Amino acid sequence: MADRLTREFFTRDGITVAKELLGKVLVHETPLGTVRGIITETESYMGEEDKASHTYGGKRTGRTEPMYHKGGTSYVYLIYGMYRCMNIAAMTEGIPQAALLRSVVPADAESEERMRALRMAGRKKWQDGKEVLPAGLKKHLADGPGRLCIAMHITKADNDIDLVESQTFYVTEGVSIPPEQICTGKRIGVAYAEEAADYLWRFYIRAKAK
Repeated sequence: MADRLTREFFTRDGITVAKELLGKVLVHETPLGTVRGIITETESYMGEEDKASHTYGGKRTGRTEPMYHKGGTSYVYLIYGMYRCMNIAAMTEGIPQAALLRSVVPADAESEERMRALRMAGRKKWQDGKEVLPAGLKKHLADGPGRLCIAMHITKADNDIDLVESQTFYVTEGVSIPPEQICTGKRIGVAYAEEAADYLWRFYIRAKAK
C-alpha cells in the first residue's frame, strides 16, 4: 500500500482535490473481493458558502458531519431514497469541503468482473436458460454516483471512514492524466443553487480520439 494517497493529498481545497483525484484508484473490499476503480469524473463542493453544498449556511447535522472531519474522510449519503453517493472530505477539521465521485472505470479485469456481478445482484435476466446483461450495463457500469456505489459495493456502512487509515477502503496513485484531457463543466443536479449552479466545478477525463 506504499502508493496509497496520504493525508497531505486530501488536506487541500476541494477544487484541487477533486481535479487531482482524476486518474487515481478507489479501492474497496467487497463481499466478492477487492474492487479497484479508476476515478474519471468528480465534482467539488466548497462548504458553507457554496449554495450547492449540503453544508451551505453552516448546516452541520448528523448527515453532514463527515464533511466537517479531516481531509480523507468518506461522506456517503442517500439520494432519492434508494441510491448512495460517495464523497471524500477535503481540507482540515471543521472546513466542510468535499469531492463527489461521479464515475469510475474498472482498473483491471477482476474488478470489472466483480463490478458486473455487484451491479447484477438482484437484477438478473434470463433468456433461453442463459444469463443476459441488462442493456447498457457494459457501457454504463459505474458512471454516475449511484451506479458507482453499487458497482463498488459502497453502502451506509462506509460513511465516515478515514480513507488514509483504513485497510479496506482507500485511494491509491493511478494513471497520469495529461492536462489537455481534463475537462470542466457545470455540476449536475444543482439547478436550485442559483449562481452556484453555473460554477465549473465538475471535472472529467476527455476520451482519447480513436
